[in-house]
Amino acid sequence: MSYDKDHTVIRFDIVKNRRKFFIASSVIIIIGLLFTLFQGLHLGVDFKAGTRLDMFIGKTFNPTDVEEVIKKEVPNVNFSKVTPYGENQAYTRFDQTISSDTLMKMEMALKAKYGQQVSKQVSSVDPSIAQEMVQKAAIAVAIAAVGIAIYIAIRFQWLFGIACVVGLAHDVFIPIALFSILGLEVDITFIAALLTILGYSINDKIVIFDRIRENLRTMKSKTIPELEHLVNVSLWQTMRRSVYTVATVFFTALALAVLGSESIQNFSLALLFGLVSGTYSSIFIAAQVWVNLKERNMKKKKEVM
Repeated sequence: MSYDKDHTVIRFDIVKNRRKFFIASSVIIIIGLLFTLFQGLHLGVDFKAGTRLDMFIGKTFNPTDVEEVIKKEVPNVNFSKVTPYGENQAYTRFDQTISSDTLMKMEMALKAKYGQQVSKQVSSVDPSIAQEMVQKAAIAVAIAAVGIAIYIAIRFQWLFGIACVVGLAHDVFIPIALFSILGLEVDITFIAALLTILGYSINDKIVIFDRIRENLRTMKSKTIPELEHLVNVSLWQTMRRSVYTVATVFFTALALAVLGSESIQNFSLALLFGLVSGTYSSIFIAAQVWVNLKERNMKKKKEVM
């Protein structure tokens, strides 16, 4: 632990160890990409044509017995295993859209087995709509990220804009990588979580970049060691604010993940991953990318001189 001239507590030299943070993030992203390439993302009905069937059974049931009823009433159609959730509820997903008449027959068969309290909720998406949803989701995330980066570049300087793009890309890829590795379903709520994450992440990055800019006016930064020290001080000056801000939202999202319904669980988990990733990238990735870019410019200027 050390202190700067203004008594800022520097518990750990973040800038000096930036390569370790780059490696850690790269490893997670690479593993996630490998899982995505060879295993694929577990796309929900929103992004993959098919039918999701939610069933309220209303009493204790055996998922295998429900699967037998489905196989009998909906033959020759692939579907995922019946997964229980909540109180006496379950869901499954068919690889193709199922007609309402077929689903009605299946519901009647389940009522005959478990009672008249059985009910269903159906979500079906045609192939063309699913493809359009994927394209629009990707465009929405890309526009948000690029728009934010342009704002940062204009508000501060273009080097901050580049660092911001790298940080936001990190914030998007980490949740995707973790969802791929864990085999979690990617649906429209996941995209909503990503856009929410980008909002929180950019707010944190702006605070850090603004502190760096302020310190550039009052602290020496003509040499590489001075620049690294300046960024280190700036990060520790904003550390408490960054941690406290994300902690308030993190525990709220954690409560939703633990106590919320199955329908918002993926949103909560994506938000949890993204909040941690966003705070991490603001401190250990985006700011460090800016240091690397700034040092490269300083070296080029020396070479020209």
